[in-house]
Amino acid sequence: MPSEEATDSRRVPNRDADETIVAPPGRFRIYLGAAAGVGKTCAMLDEGWRRRERGRDVVVGFVETHGRPHTQDFLRDLEVVPRKRIEHRGAVFEEMDLDAVLARQPQLALVDELAHTNVPGSGRHAKRWEDVLELLENGINVISTVNIQHLESLAESIESMTGTKVRERVPDWVVRRADQTELVDSSPEQLRRRMAHGNVYPADRVPAALTHFFTTRNLTILRELALRFVADETEEVLLREVEDATKGAIETGEHILVGVGAAPGTDHLLRRAARISARTKGDLHVVHVIAADSSRAVDQGALEALKTLTVSLGGEWSMLRGDDVASTLVSFARSHNITQVTVGSDPGRKWGLGRGRVLKELLQQAGKANLDVHVISLPRARVKASAEVVAPGDG
Repeated sequence: MPSEEATDSRRVPNRDADETIVAPPGRFRIYLGAAAGVGKTCAMLDEGWRRRERGRDVVVGFVETHGRPHTQDFLRDLEVVPRKRIEHRGAVFEEMDLDAVLARQPQLALVDELAHTNVPGSGRHAKRWEDVLELLENGINVISTVNIQHLESLAESIESMTGTKVRERVPDWVVRRADQTELVDSSPEQLRRRMAHGNVYPADRVPAALTHFFTTRNLTILRELALRFVADETEEVLLREVEDATKGAIETGEHILVGVGAAPGTDHLLRRAARISARTKGDLHVVHVIAADSSRAVDQGALEALKTLTVSLGGEWSMLRGDDVASTLVSFARSHNITQVTVGSDPGRKWGLGRGRVLKELLQQAGKANLDVHVISLPRARVKASAEVVAPGDG
């Protein structure tokens, strides 16, 4: 993989004309961790300082130390762009000043906590990852940090596992947009020791954190998810390099179709299908079929939410009208070189597409079209997550 320092991608003035030359997009590196406290922010600052020592123009766009002296030490003498102060609901908050970073035009900006939600009224973007994308579009290289639970495709499952609400999320496609994703690893035992010694949270928050989110079981699973994600990304890069070398002569991924309705629990089905797609390096197509003879009212709000989720997961959304749901899905699959079809089922409540006549017809037609079919049970009840234990910041 080419180094992020290989080019100085910047937006520069054309001195021979009254226009601006638009440089290539900046390069994007993410430090990914299993949980807060593994050392992502320190790794980001250390890399920024190393590049500054090598003559690169580096600024800190935003860093959150959470009052940790050890993290503060890693700032060293790096240039920090002053934050924007915003009053919201009677309190004063600080956010990254995106326009100030753009005006400064560094070669590299360090921007902590990719999944962070900006304070309303602080700028033109609701999420920090949108700020980062604008920096990249303007030719500024960016290094950022994120925890595995903030990925949209995994957040729901992690909520159920930990009983902790994951309020801040980042679309999978944003993280996969990174030119390099590097794991900052720590064993569950080591991280719990750091927590107990007060190196992650203030002392008054440690007992609750160790009892709820930072259990050995939870940290082990989160670590496995982070390791698997980075391994999948590394494999995908290698496959692309092989494909380039062979001029695309090999097929490297599956093509996944997920048929969705508007019933409760369909978002669970969609996230499961997205994870299948990611593991198989496949494209994700999400299709809602409206039967031509259907007189049922469709929950447009639920469909819009599913469309938004599809985009967040890196998929393509389609709404089709057809005389027969199964035939319409199979026809779409054939025209888009689909290899696997996923539908949801809850026979008790008759949710999803995968039930009764529709499922029977889908299986019959899919067999003739050489399609694999996955039927996934929809959840009967959504898990009510407890009050959030962990801080929104990374570490």
